[in-house]
Amino acid sequence: MTIKKTKYLHMKILAFGASYSSSSINKTFAAFAASKIKNAEVEILDLRQFDLPLFTVDKEQEIGLPDAAREFLAKLDNADLLVISMAEHNGSYTTAFKNLFDWTSRVKLKMFENKKMILLSTAPGPRGGKGAMDAAFVRFPIHGANILTTFTLPKFGENFSADNGIINEELNQEFNEKINSILLSNAR
Repeated sequence: MTIKKTKYLHMKILAFGASYSSSSINKTFAAFAASKIKNAEVEILDLRQFDLPLFTVDKEQEIGLPDAAREFLAKLDNADLLVISMAEHNGSYTTAFKNLFDWTSRVKLKMFENKKMILLSTAPGPRGGKGAMDAAFVRFPIHGANILTTFTLPKFGENFSADNGIINEELNQEFNEKINSILLSNAR
């Protein structure tokens, strides 16, 4: 009798919330999602370590490309899978994340080149950051992202618990189905 062994690939995951908030719910949600992927080395990134001046062409001519943008790009390049949870301000990305995105794209336009990505969003409100998610879903593939799946978690405070994860049964089932489909496709 032959026993077939399934080969699980060890991968490096970079997870972050697209927010500079010290209490970012999107960072929490990205970390939670990354923890669902077993046999992986996970790095939870705090974007506050990438402090950058406001991008303008004049500023770029004055100071060149900042080390923080290069360091962020190196983190992206070193990962096999990106888990990004989009924070939303007024229907789109946070200003701080957009600034990091702008600087990094000046170092390498296709900053997500050939990177598999789980794209998430959450917010306190009923749309769950859908505006930022929609903007990223359109924009990130232009910069090379291969978005494997998306998930939006509305009303974070009501639907998520630090101890139990997603507590709304219907949302939890949808989330797990999406994560499991990725795991199954990578195990083949």
